[in-house]
Amino acid sequence: MHQTNINMQLTLDRKFATYTPPKSQLLKWVGNKQRFAGEITHFFPAQYNKFYEPFIGSGAIISTVAPKQGVGSDIFKPLIEIWQKLKEDPNGLVEWYAERRNRIGMEEKTDVYKDILASFNTSHNGADFLFLTRTCYGGIVRFRKADGFMSTPCGVHEPIPVTTFKKRVIEWHNRLKYVEFIHSDYKSIFERSQKGDLIYCDPPYSHSQGILYGAQSFQLEELLLEIERAKSKGVYVALSIDGNKKSGDYICDLPIPKGLFEEEIYISLGRSMLRRFQMEGQTLENELVSDRLLLNYSL
Repeated sequence: MHQTNINMQLTLDRKFATYTPPKSQLLKWVGNKQRFAGEITHFFPAQYNKFYEPFIGSGAIISTVAPKQGVGSDIFKPLIEIWQKLKEDPNGLVEWYAERRNRIGMEEKTDVYKDILASFNTSHNGADFLFLTRTCYGGIVRFRKADGFMSTPCGVHEPIPVTTFKKRVIEWHNRLKYVEFIHSDYKSIFERSQKGDLIYCDPPYSHSQGILYGAQSFQLEELLLEIERAKSKGVYVALSIDGNKKSGDYICDLPIPKGLFEEEIYISLGRSMLRRFQMEGQTLENELVSDRLLLNYSL
């Protein structure tokens, strides 16, 4: 496996495309790759058929690529409901947000948050989840293992105004108008991919995100098997995964088979928001996050 420094980007323009991320985030989301989407996507092949992102999360990468043929998916249904609404009824998505955001001012923000959080925990739905992602602490979507309830407290920040959110919806809708959004696990996505397609994977961090949505059932070893099968049929796969990030006092050592990936690129992501949440304001000098971008194809 070759290690590549991001400073090599200028030498790659002939073979690899340059993409521009959206101006602002649609969802507030821990681990969001928005700031680094330009760097990550620079290592994508310039030519491929269909683009897949089976762990769509905040949508930062797929919105940066803005594919002419694309599939965005996730196993977490309320999240996919948001993306489907964005594509099919963007004005309705704004109304989802406005109905909840406009209560702040007439009611205390924390009271509004608690009420909508209770509604979501009673019946998981995209409309409540949209507001919660923009209002919860640091965009950290955390669930209790005991009962599956979302337990993240209200953030100290004010959620963005409806007018600001509407502008973002318009931009993101235009970027993603050729993307199909489906509720699916990643294995089904890998199965439907064909030679010449590109799959970008940003799965839950294997050591630190067991408390986050969907991470409880995720096994990295199973994903690596799917990537191996995809490589054998000529599918490009780019995988963002823990780099030299620490999880507490544990240096992540991941079970990556030799020969599966052709290239390894380190991208610094700065301080860990999740660790800030866990450490309750303690200093984070030793909590730098670095992602490895692993490619099953050569640069």
